[in-house]
Amino acid sequence: MLNVEIAEIFEAIGDLLELKGVNRFRVIAYRRAGQTLRDLSEPVEAVAERDELDSLSGIGKDLAQKIRDYIETKHIKQYDDLKAEFPEGILDLLRIPGIGPKTLALIYNELGVGSGDDLLTAIEDGRLIELPGIQEKTLENIRKGLAFIASSGGRRLLGEALPPVEDLLQAVRRIPGVKRAETAGSLRRMQETIGDVDILAALEHVAKGNESKGKDVVKAFTELPQVAEVLAQGDTKGSIRLGDNLQVDLRVVDEDEFGAALQYFTGSKAHNVKVRGLARQMGLKINEYGVFKGKKKIAGKTEDEVYAALGLPLFEPELREDRGEVEAARAGRAKRGKLPKLVTLKDLKGEIHVHTEWSDGEGALEEVALQAKAAGCEYVALTDHSVTERIANGLSVERMWKKIEAVEALNKKRIGIEVFKAAEVDILPDGKLDYPDDLLEALDVVVASVHSGFKQTSDKMTGWIVDALDHPRVHVLGHPTGRLINAREPYAVDLDRVMAKAAERGVALEINGSYQRLDLSDVHARRGLKLGAILCLSTDAHRLAAVGRFELAVATARRAWVQASDVLNAKPLVSFKKWLAERRG
Repeated sequence: MLNVEIAEIFEAIGDLLELKGVNRFRVIAYRRAGQTLRDLSEPVEAVAERDELDSLSGIGKDLAQKIRDYIETKHIKQYDDLKAEFPEGILDLLRIPGIGPKTLALIYNELGVGSGDDLLTAIEDGRLIELPGIQEKTLENIRKGLAFIASSGGRRLLGEALPPVEDLLQAVRRIPGVKRAETAGSLRRMQETIGDVDILAALEHVAKGNESKGKDVVKAFTELPQVAEVLAQGDTKGSIRLGDNLQVDLRVVDEDEFGAALQYFTGSKAHNVKVRGLARQMGLKINEYGVFKGKKKIAGKTEDEVYAALGLPLFEPELREDRGEVEAARAGRAKRGKLPKLVTLKDLKGEIHVHTEWSDGEGALEEVALQAKAAGCEYVALTDHSVTERIANGLSVERMWKKIEAVEALNKKRIGIEVFKAAEVDILPDGKLDYPDDLLEALDVVVASVHSGFKQTSDKMTGWIVDALDHPRVHVLGHPTGRLINAREPYAVDLDRVMAKAAERGVALEINGSYQRLDLSDVHARRGLKLGAILCLSTDAHRLAAVGRFELAVATARRAWVQASDVLNAKPLVSFKKWLAERRG
């Protein structure tokens, strides 16, 4: 829980320092520390108890002390002092596509703009266009950015919400009297963004005159150490805010009703409407208390029996979006065969998109490879950036040749995992790749990605990507739409044409598991499968702790009805090497 809170504070300190124009290396240090805490696989307070904070990547004595201060007092003095220097809403402006720290610093220092409303006023009254470097195109991009932020509705990224909610859920399960507890709603369905979070807790006989048990559980819930603010507290319901302002609602239900309540509150609304309609056709009634035939309750304790009462299988939560799952289950078949056996974490055998300290990642080649091995991978492709990505320390041609030699030497050590010579190569504005053909030929795996030119027309962007996919040494198309959830819209592209070309050329489409990307989306990934493409589930890890953490990529794939047979890196090492050899041939 504290990991995310402190990470957000460090990242905010970095942003505020950049607004002040301090040394950029201090800014980078705070952002890297924030990412380290987000990637940390154990509570930061446990590391602090062992006095090992300064052993974490990017955490020196100064930042370690700030972490201890927050653990003890819930405050970091530097952050409080910085916030006092700026308007309350200033950091929200950095979320607007088209506004970077330098532009924001100019706008704030010259015009005193500190909120979205201030910014819109400065656009409309003509003050913004008078600033140096601000042009009509800039204004247009900022207007679009403001509209984009407004349309996100304040929803939070799945990858941001999961860690604190999982921590809270474990605490709820330890409350005396709780027999079972699960998340529900959009978080259980693993949607890419979520609103408030629902947790259901099952008690024995709550609904049978023993409500005091429910009241005790709700009281204990509101007193958990993770709680920053209590919003409501009743006999069977409680609502709180966590330290990162995420609202979580607890509902306490009878153990005999838990399955029905879990099915009902998991949703989606469209899925539930479809299920209720089927129940009516069968002369049944279904609600959060159970399945009823007349006044007789015939199911409700488990989700399994709720669905079985309607002649349906237990739907995986990720499928419950009314995208044909009910029809497929009833017919016993779907266009792709029947309800799919969805891909799982255990199905994945290799990492195909990770970065090392050779470019903008963390860890030496061997460290990253061993981390992938520890995560259960049989192989890893170390895909550092190509030369054009200078901001990411992209490798020149000479450096990439040296890295190839280093990977070959590493494989000779036989460290227990196959390491592939690889790169994430930029697709340039003419559709060409960022490395010459002789270097591409020497690489085992090439992930081709767009990192610039986002404001091109759809025709141009589509043409560049399609041309790049025609290159015989491209294996994977990285983050195919370039979006950052709630921060940057996808670039304009004819995705059907791109995905069809990928299918034709045998290039895998990436589902990038970075919590800010999840690109392809579930909808696009399912469309890609229908067009005949193969998928690759990646982490795009830049930190050691993120290597092999496929959870979000797998969740997105499951929402797209993806099976292991659809996934390139679900192939065992022998099959993957055979696939590479066939493409080379």
